[in-house]
Amino acid sequence: MRKKLLFVMFFLTFQLITAQSDTTVTLNLQNTPVTEALEEIERQTGLHFFFIEEWVSERTISGNFEQVAVEKVLDQIFENTLINFFFMQGERVVLIRNVLIYDELPEGYFEIHNAVVQANESEEEEAAPIFSGARKASESKEVGTVRIGKETGENRRKHFTLRGKITDKETGDPLSGVALVVAGKQNLGAVTDVDGNYEIKLPAGENILETKSIMTESYKKRVIVFNDGQMDIALGESLEMLGEVMLDANARNNVKEANTGVEQINVREIKNIPLVLGERDILKVATTLPGISTAGEGSSGFNVRGGKADQNLILLDDAVIYNPSHFFGLFSALNPFTSGDVKIYKGNMPAEYGGRLSSVFDIRTRDASTQKFGGEASIGPVTGNLTLEMPVIKDKAGLLVGGRSTYSDWILRSLDEESLNNSTATFFDVIAKYNHIINNKNEFEATGYFSRDKFSITSDSLYSYNNRLVTLRYNRSLNEKNRGSIILSNSDYQFNIDYEGYLGNNNFSSGYRINETELKINLTHLYSAAHRFDYGVSSKLYMVSPGDVKPLDEESVVQALSIPQEKGLESAAYFTDNFTVNEKLLINTGVRYSFYAAIGEGTVNVYEKGVPKSEASLIDREEYGANEVMATYGGLEGRISARYYLLPNLSAKASFNNTYQYIHTLTNNTTMSPTDTYKLSDANIEPQRGNQYSLGLYKNFESNLYELSVEGYYKTTRNTLDFKVGAQLFLNEDIETEVLQGEGRAYGFELLLKKSRGALNGWVGYSYNRSLLKLDGNFNEEQVNNGEYFPSNFDKPHDFSFVGNYKMTKRFSFSANFVYQTGRPVTFPVGKYEFNGSEYVHYSDRNEFRIPDYYRLDLSLNIEGNHKIAKLAHSFWNISVYNVLGRNNPYSVFFITEGGEVKALQSSIFSIPVPTITYNLKF
Repeated sequence: MRKKLLFVMFFLTFQLITAQSDTTVTLNLQNTPVTEALEEIERQTGLHFFFIEEWVSERTISGNFEQVAVEKVLDQIFENTLINFFFMQGERVVLIRNVLIYDELPEGYFEIHNAVVQANESEEEEAAPIFSGARKASESKEVGTVRIGKETGENRRKHFTLRGKITDKETGDPLSGVALVVAGKQNLGAVTDVDGNYEIKLPAGENILETKSIMTESYKKRVIVFNDGQMDIALGESLEMLGEVMLDANARNNVKEANTGVEQINVREIKNIPLVLGERDILKVATTLPGISTAGEGSSGFNVRGGKADQNLILLDDAVIYNPSHFFGLFSALNPFTSGDVKIYKGNMPAEYGGRLSSVFDIRTRDASTQKFGGEASIGPVTGNLTLEMPVIKDKAGLLVGGRSTYSDWILRSLDEESLNNSTATFFDVIAKYNHIINNKNEFEATGYFSRDKFSITSDSLYSYNNRLVTLRYNRSLNEKNRGSIILSNSDYQFNIDYEGYLGNNNFSSGYRINETELKINLTHLYSAAHRFDYGVSSKLYMVSPGDVKPLDEESVVQALSIPQEKGLESAAYFTDNFTVNEKLLINTGVRYSFYAAIGEGTVNVYEKGVPKSEASLIDREEYGANEVMATYGGLEGRISARYYLLPNLSAKASFNNTYQYIHTLTNNTTMSPTDTYKLSDANIEPQRGNQYSLGLYKNFESNLYELSVEGYYKTTRNTLDFKVGAQLFLNEDIETEVLQGEGRAYGFELLLKKSRGALNGWVGYSYNRSLLKLDGNFNEEQVNNGEYFPSNFDKPHDFSFVGNYKMTKRFSFSANFVYQTGRPVTFPVGKYEFNGSEYVHYSDRNEFRIPDYYRLDLSLNIEGNHKIAKLAHSFWNISVYNVLGRNNPYSVFFITEGGEVKALQSSIFSIPVPTITYNLKF
């Protein structure tokens, strides 16, 4: 019975005659080991079994057999196993795994075997027996062979289903987004879902199966398929992941990806960067990257590659957030404890995104843990933050809730300054995300966010503004090649001003509001190993209340006024092909068609042609009813980028994209303000259009320890909105008479060097950027600076930043942040003159001069708590000094007339060092 299988017998089958024995046996088996059952059959029949004992050593069988044919008994014993059996001459029975032993080939086998199998062949057609080809010993050892399923004589299908799960080798966690492809078969592939599950239909016989993922090690197996089956795969982390740096980008993504101008921020690491008042600030960290800047310290909004602040699309879980700042830009409105991935597109913009010319900030809230309760808290000089995450359904659903608030009101009341007793300055934000894995193909997410600011510093006016957004997202894996998402979002932004004068007869309340609702459908199709298609549609409804004013009480003499509501519908369809041409060339090409309609009810002003738009040239007002189309715009937007490997760790990239923007900011401030309003395109104000060209080189050194990129760009814009001198923008029914639309031009280059790990890590960035504007109309009042190009308000050519962290021990580290920028443009008075007995100031050309250059050094000491495994929580102290050098950087320069003289004054935000201590706790 201890006989072993002699594999030589497979090659002798052509000389043997099958013995289909009709011998019967009587057996009474109760959890009897299979080896004992076979011994009893040998004893009763004289048959001899040949097999490898470990195949059946752990299997038992139960059943009563009364004079039952041996073949039927064996069928039941080996049911639901991979074992087949074969009767040979001489009362011998051979057991074999997976395959069948054939004593003759079917008729026409060689014709079938050599034919090309067509993709649309019927599954029911007769298939040839499965034989695996010979392999060199070295090749088999390198690739390895796995046999799937059990071949049967009745089941002669040509394709079988392979299912399985891919997990992390170290943690056992499922790995999503891992692609499986079949070598030599471009149309065969699958992608794992959120639970790491995959399903793929493979041809019978031999297949070479490979995994492709930038996150994990490569995996390659020779898979011989005999029937439906399962194969689980455990993958180790890719060595490339060691290239993780403070920007949390995979080390080779800089060289590997096709898109230009993409940055990714590692939210977990920004706790070490010293920032004002000790606040972790995602968007402030973004401004240390080349090509991203602000108009000044403590200002809202961002200027990306010479673009206006309103040309940036800032998304929080797919919903637009219009004002992502607290307290005029001193703090970000985004909670760093709840934020996960932050990806910034400042060069080539994927066709999925549209509606803005300069950039996309795609910010994702992290998923809550479905395993255990946890949280994180911090307390600083002016703010406190608490985030909790908790499982709702074990391993299925979780809830993340985070909130921040300031206690600056308490600080103001505590100061011994009478003028501040009635002041207020407060803000808070709260966010909640629910994530639910329904099954291995379906998942659901819901996010809600609300923030509110209120401030009044020694003033008779109380300002308040708030953001609100809601997102519902449903993800579905349709099959191994197709995945999709349906996203419904709503965003709302509004501000309000309450004014109470000393006299009490001109008290009023004034406000503004913009609301948008969007529905998006995004789909992905893994066509082959060379092509991945992304496509979808979206539609967005804007509703803008341009502003109103109303008296606060009956004694007020202020007249109520409300500007009629504006509505617009922006829709788009897009298609992208991520095309791997060969090992060196990767092309990402896409097209987006956007369409916009201004819809009623509303009024369109008609002006006399050939003269400037003004009250005097107004000749008619056309009235439109509810949902009537008042004006339409649209067009194709091309997106293409390419990467070519010059060396394995050196690539060149180029890109082009053009975009439309149908919404504009109305402001005559240098920087964004909470009281800025938005204007939709209509019959008198055209949408903005932009083109951008980028070209760069990307290099990694010393096993991805260092990352270097140099990228240049050239960008043009049309119909950029600006304003006339002395324009009245708020509460103006005929706003088109106060604004100008011109051309913009921006160009420059960016250099970024990162060190991803080691005791000293961080990055150095430098950019040279020019941003110019041209306002050249047919009339003098429509021209600025004689119709010539002039620097925009945010034209700051030189921008240098250094962010470094030196780890002295496992618990102590030292961080530094240094920034230098060219002073921004400003318009100065250059003389004065008298006219009709009155004295007037004569100003220079717009933005002819510059304020002094800006520079700042920040330092911090970071103290981690002990690293004991068994403890309640992990603590972190940050002791930082903002503006260590005490540089009195000017925020703005303004002029007053005093004693008949014009004097220049400057305002600063932080002109002295600002020390901070912040305590963080994670549990």
